[in-house]
This record gives sequence, structure tokens and C-alpha cells, in this order.
Amino acid sequence: MPDRQPTRQPALKATGLASRATLCPPSRAGTSPPQADRPPGHAPSWRKRRVLLLNTTFEPLTALPLRRAIVLLVCGKAEVVHGDSAGMVLHSATDSVEVPSVIRLSNFVRVPYRGRVPLTRAALMLRDNHRCAYCGARAETIDHVVPRSRGGPHTWENCVACCTKCNHRKADKTLSELGWRLPVVPHAPRGRHWRLLAGLSETDPLWLPYLGEPAA
Repeated sequence: MPDRQPTRQPALKATGLASRATLCPPSRAGTSPPQADRPPGHAPSWRKRRVLLLNTTFEPLTALPLRRAIVLLVCGKAEVVHGDSAGMVLHSATDSVEVPSVIRLSNFVRVPYRGRVPLTRAALMLRDNHRCAYCGARAETIDHVVPRSRGGPHTWENCVACCTKCNHRKADKTLSELGWRLPVVPHAPRGRHWRLLAGLSETDPLWLPYLGEPAA
């Protein structure tokens, strides 16, 4: 980046870089980086990418859109911890920025206390390791241990990952009626990273060392 004082509107300049940039794979020495091919009017795929944001203490805070992460980097408010695993680079007319996977804030941000982790499908699947709580097969849906029709609540303690076969067999019956038992008592996950995981459908493998073990 040029070594100069920031302009009066650095965020706008950084946003312009992100909006006009082209995502390219690393180029060979002596060759120009290829332009990204995409149909006219189609949003570039990098706009859907997420970047893990860490506090200065390496505590995971949130998953940012790539555009917002680039703004933080260009404005000097964050630094790259891990770049894109494929070595992708954003090119504008005058600058090039490494596509980040994990970034870290330059200044510490105090995070307010947060209560119970919200129950989402993504978080529940992660808690149960995408395995059916009844048979251990690949989970495809969520089941209420005590059926909703029988007064069962929609809580961490009453919800488990479940395969389609077990879900159909169980229907609105209780475990005692079927003679089934759970090998592990379901409970709400604990850990600061779980609030972040609750809002994600997938994670970058480079994030895992900062998110902890996604298990019950």
C-alpha cells in the first residue's frame, strides 16, 4: 500500500477498492493475473465469502463479509492472520490485497456479556457432530426428544440431530414408548465461539484453531 496519510474518507476509498476489485488466483512470475470470468450482471463469488474476525487476544468475534474485512485491512484497523488457502488476491486498478481467511483487530474491543447460545440448526448439527443421536448415522434433520405434540419444548436439552429413518420411526412417540435411550444427555453448548458458530452454515478449516472443538 502507498505510504501516505489517510484521506478524509478512508472508509469510502477502501470500499471502492473492494467494489471495483477483481478476484484472481496467484499469477506466475512475468505474467499478468487473469481476470475472473463470470456472466454479465452476476455477482462475483467472493462477495459471498466470510472472514473470521479475531480480537487482539485472538478471541473469535464474528464472521465478516469479505468486503468489510478488506475495508478494515486497508484502513489499518486489522491485520491478516491467515490468507486464503488458495492464495487468491484482489486486484484493483492501482492496488492488490491478499484475500484473508482470518484477520485480527489492531485495537482491543470489549465484548459485552452474552447469555445463552441461540438454538439454530447449524449449531445443533455441530454440537452433535452431524450424527444421529439415536443410531449414529449421518444426521439430516432435527428431532425433539419429547415431541412438540406431547408438550416438549424447543430447547437445547430437548433437541438432537437425527437421521431421516429414525425421525420417521420415532414420529410423535417418546423414547420410553419405543424402548430407546440416548447415549448422551443433550445440553446447551458452552464457549464464546458457539455464538459465532450458531450463525454459520459452514466454516473455513483455517478457522478451527480459533473456534475450539465443536462438540457437546
